[in-house]
Amino acid sequence: MELITIKTFDNSIQAHLMKSKLESENIMCFLFDENIVGLNPLYNITVGGIKLKIGESDIDKAILIIEDTEKATLTNEHGEVIKCPSCQSEQVYSGFKSMAGTKGIISAITSILFMVYPIYYKTVYKCKKCGNEFKYKHTTTAIKVPD
Repeated sequence: MELITIKTFDNSIQAHLMKSKLESENIMCFLFDENIVGLNPLYNITVGGIKLKIGESDIDKAILIIEDTEKATLTNEHGEVIKCPSCQSEQVYSGFKSMAGTKGIISAITSILFMVYPIYYKTVYKCKKCGNEFKYKHTTTAIKVPD
C-alpha cells in the first residue's frame, strides 16, 4: 500500500486531532516527521511540516472529511459562533500566532540579531476574509437571582 500525504501541519496538536478524526471514520493514517518538528520547531520548514499520510484507496473519503472539518464554524464554550468583529464573518482561524505591533517588531529584530526563536507573539483569532486579528470577548448577561 502506497501512502500519500493528504495534509501537512506545523504543530502536532492539530495533526493528532485530524488523525483522530480520520481514524474515527475508519481511515488508517500515519504522522511523519512529528518528532523532529517537536524537538525543534525551526526544523518544520526544513522537513516540510508534520505530514498526515493515508492509503490511496481512502483519498476521496479523507478529502471530504478534511474539507468538512475545515469549513466548520468555531464556537466558544457556550456554543456561540465566533465572528469577526470587523466584518461579522464566521470564517476565522483560531490559535493564530501574531507578531503584530511594537512588541512583535522588537521581538522579530531581537530574534534575527541573536538567531533565536521569536520570543514574543500573541495568540489571536484571525478573520479569513478581512485579515482582522482579534481576541474573542465573551459578553455575559447578568441575571439577578432572588434572595
